[in-house]
Amino acid sequence: MMIATAPGKTEQVAGELDAVAGGLVGRTDDKLGYVRATVPTGRADSAIAAAAKLSSVQAIDLKQEIPLDDPAPNGSKSTAGKGSYPAPGKKTPAANPYNPSFETGAVDFVEDHPKADGRGITIGILDSGIDLGHPALQKTTTGERKIVDWVTATDPVADGDGTWRRMTTGVSGPSFSITTASQGTEKFTAPEGSYKFNYMYESATAGGDEKGDLNRDGDTTDAWGVLYDPAAGTVRVDTNDNLDFTDDTPMKPYKDDYQVGYFGTDDPATDVAERVPFVVETRKDVVYNSSGAKADYVNIGVIESEHGTHVAGITAANGLFGGRMNGAAPGAKLVSSRACTWSGGCTNVALTEGMIDLVTKRGVDIVNMSIGGLPALNDGNNARAELYARLIDTYGVQLVISAGNSGPGANTIGDPGLADKVISVGAAISKDTWAANYGSVVKKKYAMMPFSSRGPREDGGFTPTLTAPGAAINTTQTWLPGSPVAEAGYSLPAGYSMLQGTSMASPQAAGASALLLSAARQKGIDLTPAKLRTALTSTAHHIKGAQAYEEGAGLIDIVDAWDAVKDDATAHDYTVKAPVDTALDSSLKTPGFGTGLYDREGGLKAGEKKTYDVTITRTSGPDKTVRHELHFENNAGGTFRIVGDDDVRLPLNQPVTVQVQAAPKSAGIKSAILEVDDPRTEGVDKQILSTVVVAAPVKYTYSASDSVQRNSTRSYFLSVPEGATSLEVAIGGLADKSQTRFIAIHPYGVPSDNTSTPYCYNNYLDGNGCKPDVRSYANPQPGVWEVEVESRRTSPLLDNPYQLDITVLGAAFDPETVTVPEAKVGTPATASWKVTNKYAALDGKLTGGPLGSAKTARPAIKQGETQTTTVEVPAGTTSLDVAIGRVSDTAADLDLTVYDASGKQVAQSADGDSEEAVSVPSPAAGTYTIQVAGYSVPSGSTDYDYRDVFFSSALGAVTVDGSAPVKLDTGASATVTGQVTAAAQAPAGREFFGRVQLVNARGTVAGTANVKIEKVTP
Repeated sequence: MMIATAPGKTEQVAGELDAVAGGLVGRTDDKLGYVRATVPTGRADSAIAAAAKLSSVQAIDLKQEIPLDDPAPNGSKSTAGKGSYPAPGKKTPAANPYNPSFETGAVDFVEDHPKADGRGITIGILDSGIDLGHPALQKTTTGERKIVDWVTATDPVADGDGTWRRMTTGVSGPSFSITTASQGTEKFTAPEGSYKFNYMYESATAGGDEKGDLNRDGDTTDAWGVLYDPAAGTVRVDTNDNLDFTDDTPMKPYKDDYQVGYFGTDDPATDVAERVPFVVETRKDVVYNSSGAKADYVNIGVIESEHGTHVAGITAANGLFGGRMNGAAPGAKLVSSRACTWSGGCTNVALTEGMIDLVTKRGVDIVNMSIGGLPALNDGNNARAELYARLIDTYGVQLVISAGNSGPGANTIGDPGLADKVISVGAAISKDTWAANYGSVVKKKYAMMPFSSRGPREDGGFTPTLTAPGAAINTTQTWLPGSPVAEAGYSLPAGYSMLQGTSMASPQAAGASALLLSAARQKGIDLTPAKLRTALTSTAHHIKGAQAYEEGAGLIDIVDAWDAVKDDATAHDYTVKAPVDTALDSSLKTPGFGTGLYDREGGLKAGEKKTYDVTITRTSGPDKTVRHELHFENNAGGTFRIVGDDDVRLPLNQPVTVQVQAAPKSAGIKSAILEVDDPRTEGVDKQILSTVVVAAPVKYTYSASDSVQRNSTRSYFLSVPEGATSLEVAIGGLADKSQTRFIAIHPYGVPSDNTSTPYCYNNYLDGNGCKPDVRSYANPQPGVWEVEVESRRTSPLLDNPYQLDITVLGAAFDPETVTVPEAKVGTPATASWKVTNKYAALDGKLTGGPLGSAKTARPAIKQGETQTTTVEVPAGTTSLDVAIGRVSDTAADLDLTVYDASGKQVAQSADGDSEEAVSVPSPAAGTYTIQVAGYSVPSGSTDYDYRDVFFSSALGAVTVDGSAPVKLDTGASATVTGQVTAAAQAPAGREFFGRVQLVNARGTVAGTANVKIEKVTP
């Protein structure tokens, strides 16, 4: 866990956790107010409770793995219209659509201010590591070294990162022997002296782009000796694997002598570099167990994926393709911090400690982090967000973070881009970049990228902050081939790829900000993070057609921002208390209120007017009343207005309430920026996001017909009633070969479908594992759902017509479960039910199926607790179904995961609430482990229903007359019957369980009845 305490108050918290039996305090930072500790799972609840009672504790986060978004566009050949652009190269001008830094004004700014091209500024890149071998990342514009430090932020003990080697085996030169199970006995030669030894196994990199082949020789079995001299602080790596360290250069951490080693040997005749660069790092006296044992660790620093190198190039590459094409700030220096492990992601702990290390120890002026996740409650109220804000305020280093790629749904902004005072960046794209990078033709001159996460925060907060270009051709590792989008029609050399995402937008913003910092430093201007943010947000440009909740303040304009900086862009500080009505508003820090106006569940209708009280408190500036002007910017549909005077007088530290009226003229989401401005300051002092939703009620069907352009989206907000069995969404009416999909977004702002670009499209990869034409969502959360329709970039049609049909289904069986006290093997027993249709009329049928062996329970689970159950699945099983739900704490968020006998995850449901269900089709015989995790339990503990059942024809079957139609209007009832036959006796501790389902014509379940056999006799 990681804990944010009051600065200077970590000692008591660390002592509390260190006293837990088996506990280990891994790191503290008293100035910042940070404690990281590990405690045994069985004692976690009491430890968390004890820590939370301390007055100095402000927030506690549990360790969590955050997946690294795949930035590859995953294209395939199509008829979308081949791009007419040639491949970028040495003759490509500085202003180009491939790496469109000119769209933020960066190219013009550098041309006008050639000595303010980022020189004098160091940018921290917290990511997957930067390739030290890339030609465009070697030198700044002034000929200085580009990458000035390279470190690994993962924890040597807690993160399972195999590139950290614990150095406990003592050896001495000139020779010694080492015996291991994998390598056998090997005799090494070494210089005279005393050392510590371990092996570096290339298989440790199996989860990264190296795929476990670190020296690129075609296998994953190599291991190299690592010799550590504790006295000298040097490391030798036997990269040629000749068991002789005397011909290996003793290396120090990169920042000391800029030493770089290589695994593998390059063939100069090939485009690809067949070698992988590495650096070394050492950490002394690391506590590695609960007994307090210590050891020195050595890290073999290699990149985990292309992600970090691409981000670095967008930020500050100099001389892409050997020509005039550059990153945003080519004169800037870089510090690489690898925070990602080899599991495809990064832990929130590594990202936090990596950020702390960059800001407090590495001399950076600004940090870019293009990594984040989407929590169920994305209100910015957690330990990580608190610590990031403190880093900005305490050390004067601005953090720039990607908004996330879970869009285009509202309220999909990712953590920690939603933290206060960070610059969170959404992704946009021009018509020219669609053509140049994707070979995709559009009409819109500029637009948000469909995947870019949208605001507001759950508490109505203003996110994203800004928008920047979200697709680029730029640097990737030199030891893999170039990777263009196929439809673009050209190839790229090794070391260059086209990637997309808010991960690519964030470094555009970070690089552009570095230009402002560079220019300000030359002019002797103290450009604090607060002034930088004010200059950027006050001068950003609105993207036509984009709402405030999508684009934030708008597209960055560095040229205008620099004018604001020169005019002393300053702003006062404020707090805001505004009403919030969402499905999760009761879980906010102040229930029902937040930092922006957000009315999603209030039932606002088109043509109605509703007035909201927004309380503003000025917390800095003159100790007198200051006049402010109120104004709505980017006011969608003219929805919002100020009630009364648009001037307001704000005393210092005294709350003042202004009234805001929303009068939406049509359905959908409407947003605007309420600007609160002291006209005597240069910048806009405060921007408050205002968002309301007019949802269409689904009683019990909803249909819409329209057309969506290629690369564009259209959203529908729908109010789903309580108690439904299924929410069915179907898309039809598509033109021939149209690649168009829908995505359903839960009322919590969490997508219920995979939003990545290869998934769920009709006429594209057959949905790629996602049923493209119709999907249903079981036991849908009542409230406002968003269904968005989107046409892919590869669709052969510019305009893509569609028909959207949404149905709420729900039929109740009485009794829900028919109990058969005793049945004989092979003898059918009859079960009857009365079924009443409560929702949409349906023309369906009954279905039966094999009997299942079921276990049911109603346990309790605590915050942070993990509970496991095992189940033996026999051969011939058709499915293993597990479900949890009906929690006593309705705000709880429980997660459900199933692992097979080998420990591999085979199913997971973790969508932001506690109604979780998974089905493993045709599971192999063996022992399965079912894990329920108490991700968030606000009340401390919650009861929940648990059921696992595996179905197998070997157990028996429930049969029905599937040919008989069941037609039921809303409110109508009918009697239905089935036959249940057991083929064997139930396994010990379990009972036979069967089910009958009423399904509609599309196969969506409208209701389920159960039958249970208490005893089976021979």
